[in-house]
Amino acid sequence: MQPSLTRQDRSVDQARHGTLHHVEMWVPNLDRATATWGWLLGELGYDIFQDWPGGRSWRSGSTYIVFEQSPARTAIRHDRCRPGLNHLAFHVESQEKADSLAAAATAHGWRLMFADQHPYAGGKGHYAAYLENVDGYEAELVAPSEDQQAGSAAPPPAEPAGTTAARPEPDAGGQAGGGAPPASGAPPAS
Repeated sequence: MQPSLTRQDRSVDQARHGTLHHVEMWVPNLDRATATWGWLLGELGYDIFQDWPGGRSWRSGSTYIVFEQSPARTAIRHDRCRPGLNHLAFHVESQEKADSLAAAATAHGWRLMFADQHPYAGGKGHYAAYLENVDGYEAELVAPSEDQQAGSAAPPPAEPAGTTAARPEPDAGGQAGGGAPPASGAPPAS
């Protein structure tokens, strides 16, 4: 006989084809990851899903995000400008919510990136807060555009073929080709 599963447990395995199942991020310090990411994910409506001595995960719907301090990791600091994960981007309900989360984030181990261009560091019409935690991980909080907030049903204009969307890839020197520039100065390592 199979153990009975809760509705919440079943939702992880009964999602639409192609839906993101989970993201696993290896971190240098689980306590710091739990403090920074745990706060942010809680504010975004995620619930603690799994907890074990080397990791913890948070879930929203059928997708969960895992933070693990694995003994097999090969570096002590994440570098978002190297090949691999650059950032995680999350929808937020409004521009006001993006602003309030960005303001509160500094008390929870995050710093606002591109402050001189906030909230349009990703380009005109792309309202977002870019946050970086002490371990170098970036979270982008994307708010609806002013048209979307006003209830406009019109979709945003399509990018011309061959162009890059809001945040272009950095060049070999780490410089962005437009949009949000790379972080100036890394946060202090702990």
